[in-house]
Amino acid sequence: MNENQSDDQYGRARVQNTPELEAYYKELENLGAGALWTVANDIEPWEPKSNSVPMLWKYDDLRDLVLKSSELVTPEQAGRRVVYLVNDKRKDVAAVVGWLYSGIQVTRPGESTSAHKHKASALRFIMEGEGGYTVVDGNKITFEVNDFVITPNSTWHEHGVDPNGKTCIWQDGLDIPLINALEANDYAVFDGKQPLDVPLNYSPINYGTAGIIPADKVWDKPYSPLFKFSWKKVYPALVEASKSNKINPFDGVIMQYSNPMTGGHVMQTMGAAMQLLPAGFKGKAHKHTGSFVYQCAKGKGYTIIDGKRFDWETRDIFCVPSWAWHEHHNASETEDACLFNFNDLPVIEKLGLYQGKEYTENDGFQIIK
Repeated sequence: MNENQSDDQYGRARVQNTPELEAYYKELENLGAGALWTVANDIEPWEPKSNSVPMLWKYDDLRDLVLKSSELVTPEQAGRRVVYLVNDKRKDVAAVVGWLYSGIQVTRPGESTSAHKHKASALRFIMEGEGGYTVVDGNKITFEVNDFVITPNSTWHEHGVDPNGKTCIWQDGLDIPLINALEANDYAVFDGKQPLDVPLNYSPINYGTAGIIPADKVWDKPYSPLFKFSWKKVYPALVEASKSNKINPFDGVIMQYSNPMTGGHVMQTMGAAMQLLPAGFKGKAHKHTGSFVYQCAKGKGYTIIDGKRFDWETRDIFCVPSWAWHEHHNASETEDACLFNFNDLPVIEKLGLYQGKEYTENDGFQIIK
């Protein structure tokens, strides 16, 4: 393969403009057409190219404004009371990075949202509060801080907080920009409250035990039957894995949330993972296709993205665009740190678009610009 990435070579568009060509282009434009060579080098880049930029959202800066939204509008008025996060370069599609959407939702004790569904898939990562719950297709599920919850596409779902609970805040993640780009999204509101078809926490009770699944049940949906992944199970698993595995030089100890029926991603278009960075961990840099949204679930540290340092601590959120160099560092020499992420890897992988590259200069560590 020719490693020369100059556009001034055979095989790339190198046509020089002339008055005659300009007139020709105008004729084509008037007919809703164009000459490929005028755009070919832009739409066929030498390497993957993201329209997003790395960004960091500090939770301490946003939290008061998130809570203030609960004083200004009700869930009934807003449908969903959310402060959404928008990438500086993706404002036109309300994306946090790539074709992913994210927001921070707040619900007070005794409040609940109306049941609704949409073609977009959704997930939640619980940030604070007590007594919160979600109902997914008649399955009522309670959740705690750092639990990961999914509401797959076209499932009826609603959220609320028990009257005796405490105000809950969680991060939403959806593939709305992608589904809208494909012109396939829809939305529906349930008439009234969903009937509860199974006992409380049926899904995590039946499908949340590692290594075993119900042998007398049929699950034919394309997404996970396990709708909640509990932090109290995930974190100990990461700790134990850190004792028995070689530490990944890029990601520390990383585990993918998976569909217990298939071992694959939890939903068709979005995946998620949790990683543990051991005390003193200094990750090496790499890049790959796929857009990622991170939230610090525990500890503090920093991530260097394309030569820029982003310092994070618990509850901060940041994004890594596709094909951006990135490396994660734990800032503590005594305590581990944990990063949750959700991503578009299911789409990237199914379409055969995944590729990656390791940073080889400076012993694998980026120079901060």
